[in-house]
Amino acid sequence: MAANLTARRPHFLSSWFPATSASSLRGDFDNFLESFFGIGGEIIEPHVPPIDLAETNESVEVRMNVPGIKAENIDIDVNGNLLTISGKTEEEKEEKGKTYHRTERRVGHFMRRINLPCAVKEENVKAFCRDGVLSVNLPKSADAKSKKIKVAGG
Repeated sequence: MAANLTARRPHFLSSWFPATSASSLRGDFDNFLESFFGIGGEIIEPHVPPIDLAETNESVEVRMNVPGIKAENIDIDVNGNLLTISGKTEEEKEEKGKTYHRTERRVGHFMRRINLPCAVKEENVKAFCRDGVLSVNLPKSADAKSKKIKVAGG
C-alpha cells in the first residue's frame, strides 16, 4: 500500500515565501540587493576550490583547482582519515589611475577538509602543483588495500 505524501509548509510562511524555483528565488534576492543596497545583485560564492577525489587499489588521489596560488602558499595536513588543504592567495596592489568596475577574483585564505575513504600512510603522502592544479597522492595503508583470496576447489 503506497501513501501519497506531500510536504507541507506552515501557513504563516506561505505568504512570505511563495513556492518558487531556486533560480527565481535567487533572482528575487539579487533584485532585493540591487534595490536596497544599490549594489550589483550578483552574489559571489565563498572561495572554496573544487576537488576530485579518486581511489585506486594502491592510493587515494585528490586533485584541486588552485589557479594563481603559489605552491609555497599551500599547506597540507593528514590526520587519520582527514585531509586538510589550506592556502592563501596574495592580494594584488591596486593600480593608480584605474577605476575598477568589478573585482571578483578571490584573495585571502581558503581551507578544504576532506574525509578520506580509508586509512593512508601519512609519511608517504606526496603533493605536486602544476598549471593551477594541486595533485595529492595518498598511498593506502596495508590494512586498507584490497586482497585477492584464492578460492580452493574441491
